[in-house]
Amino acid sequence: MKALVLREYMKLQIEEVPDPVMQKPDEMLVRIHAAAICGSDVHGMDGSTGRRIPPVIMGHEAAGEVLEAGPAVRRFRKGDRITFDSTIWCGECFYCRRGEVNLCENRRVLGVSCAEYRQDGAFAPLLVIPERIAYHLPEGMEYDIAALAEPVGVAAHAMRITPFAPGQTVAVTGTGLIGLILLQILRAYSPHLILAFDTDPDRRAAALRVGADMALDPSDPHALQQVLELTGGKGVDRSFEAVGNSAALKTALSVTRKGGSVTLIGNLNPSVDLPLQSVVTREISLLGSCAIAGEYPLALELLSRRLVDPASVLSATAPLADGPQWFDRLYRREKGLLKVVLHPGEV
Repeated sequence: MKALVLREYMKLQIEEVPDPVMQKPDEMLVRIHAAAICGSDVHGMDGSTGRRIPPVIMGHEAAGEVLEAGPAVRRFRKGDRITFDSTIWCGECFYCRRGEVNLCENRRVLGVSCAEYRQDGAFAPLLVIPERIAYHLPEGMEYDIAALAEPVGVAAHAMRITPFAPGQTVAVTGTGLIGLILLQILRAYSPHLILAFDTDPDRRAAALRVGADMALDPSDPHALQQVLELTGGKGVDRSFEAVGNSAALKTALSVTRKGGSVTLIGNLNPSVDLPLQSVVTREISLLGSCAIAGEYPLALELLSRRLVDPASVLSATAPLADGPQWFDRLYRREKGLLKVVLHPGEV
């Protein structure tokens, strides 16, 4: 089969590679119809994350059709339309038994090649996955839309672990892909007030279109005062940081009230500056949100009901052969470009 391979850092090319083969009775061979480019793939291709050591077939946001099911597979059969978790979890460790599959001691992420393991991903026509990470698609859902279920699930997980109460106010710092999806999920659950923060005016405009009540520039010296005026002088109850750098974290903390919480989703940088005294003296709870732990059905429902509008984040679709140029455009942070879905059947 022809796959999109990260041959060396910053060099992606279409190569002929062996077809994957099922090796366990609970595995399925899947024909990939749509595979989206994740920001982690884009950041990973230059070697800065250490999570995409070449050579590797990247890609973990995908949907397709079951071609073959192993003898132990019970919930799926040939021809079923599916999507699947980006994390292959073992189902047996302490965390899996608690339902915290995103924290699995033996987790392997599709399309990741690191010091601990190498797991080829979905930028290829065929992929083998275990049954336990797969989900049926809603009737009539297009594969391109289903490929967005993974980032929707990431945003949904962040919301689920955050201790909301009726009538509380919320802020989202960073309105890239995850931030825009999160805003739509939050709007679907109708908190009292939703604020968005981004330095990019186009992204602030996008935040307003998907449901933010107000979109502010965190570099504006008057932004904090506006937040205080909108929240009775306190700050918002819950904040989400969807970037992963020191400036964004500072913004999220500064607009959150005493006793509130900040949920950390972004991990652009491996470490950030933490204003510890402010966190401690204002008793702010910091919550780390990692991947997905059972939110796929919710993600598919949100997409199916258009509570998350695919058009708000899907920028383009293209044949797999065009993958290198789309990676380059995403890496250069081309204005207005968010999510690109590749079609592995079109090489």
